[in-house]
Amino acid sequence: MLGWKQLAGPRAARRRVSEGYNRSLKQGLFITLEGIDGSGKTTQLHRLETLLTDRGYAVTLAQEPGGTRVGREIRRLLLDAASSDLRPIPELLLYFASRAQNVEEVIQPALREGRVVLADRFTDATVAYQGYGRELGVPAVRQVESVACQGVQPDLTILLEIDIETGVRRALHRNAEQSDDESRMEQESREFHERVAKGYAALLAADPERVKKIDGRGSIDEVATRIEAEVDLFFAKSSAEPGG
Repeated sequence: MLGWKQLAGPRAARRRVSEGYNRSLKQGLFITLEGIDGSGKTTQLHRLETLLTDRGYAVTLAQEPGGTRVGREIRRLLLDAASSDLRPIPELLLYFASRAQNVEEVIQPALREGRVVLADRFTDATVAYQGYGRELGVPAVRQVESVACQGVQPDLTILLEIDIETGVRRALHRNAEQSDDESRMEQESREFHERVAKGYAALLAADPERVKKIDGRGSIDEVATRIEAEVDLFFAKSSAEPGG
């Protein structure tokens, strides 16, 4: 069993990078949405983008995996159902390769410009999916993170929680409507998805100040309202003002 100290990893060092973001938007804010496949992250990401834009914030989206030309090429390899021969360690490294490109090309420049960066997944997903789901262990994930992410850590993470059956059903339905088959993860065993859910639960327990659980059940509007309340609370605590 991996303890919370392992999960925290170089948390203190990463937090020092983010501390400057929490008083104004001069150095930006980084908010991520996490959860199992089919939990509604991407839908809610765009709802949150609209909400914050309407309130006067400059918002940048950072897709994960993807977000850059290089990242999109890696995404196709990672999520394609035909990549069934992709092994756990190369998978881990590919996720971080896409993330490293995203950090340098999209996330860091946006934060320096004082923007709010929104991403549907970041390193928490790798802890859950590769650390727990693939059973590579959290220390392995943290080792690669220390190089790839250059200290970048979300200021707030919204963890959307739904049951595994609903999530997989939603994700498979979504993928069936797309031209590209990105169902490789959804086709994994129930045991795999249970380990992923366990990883997210461990992350929540390890870092409750940053990771906030939101009930992902109900209509899109209902979930969006819950997220809005949590984001409002975060902004009130951080005293972040548009253009501050």
